Amino acid sequence: MEWWNSLDPFWVWLALGLFLAGAEILVPGFFLMWLAGAALLTSAVAFLLPGAVPLQVTVFAVLSIVMVFVGRNYFQRHPIEEVDPKMNRRGMRLAGEIATVVVPIGDGVGKVKHGDSEWLAKGCEAGVGDRVRISGSDGAVLIVETL
Repeated sequence: MEWWNSLDPFWVWLALGLFLAGAEILVPGFFLMWLAGAALLTSAVAFLLPGAVPLQVTVFAVLSIVMVFVGRNYFQRHPIEEVDPKMNRRGMRLAGEIATVVVPIGDGVGKVKHGDSEWLAKGCEAGVGDRVRISGSDGAVLIVETL
C-alpha cells in the first residue's frame, strides 16, 4: 500500500474528473459532467495546495453541490429544444391522417387501420368501414374524430 501514499492528489483528482467526463458520454443525463467539472477544479486546488487533502475533499463536495444546482437551474431557464418534437412518437406523426375503422368504436374504444397497421383508438362513435381522422395519440392509442 506504499504506492497509495505516494500518489499526488492532483493526479487523482484529474483522473477522477476525466473518468467522470468519460462516464457522462457513456451514461448521458447531464449529471456526471457537473461532478467531472468539480473534480477538475479540485485538481487545480490540489495543484496549488498539495497536501491539504481534507480541504480538497471539502472543495470537491461544495463544488459538486454548487455545480449541480447551477447546471440544473441553467437548463430549466434554457431548455434544449427538440429539432423534431414528434421523433419516436409514431402516433403523433399520424395526426391529420385518415384511418379506417376495423373494430367498431363504441363507448369511446375500438380499432382503426392506417396503412398496414391496426391501432387501438378512442374517440367518436364509428362503425366498421367508417373513415375517421386521427387527431392525436395517447401513448399507443390513437385519438380519432369523425370526418
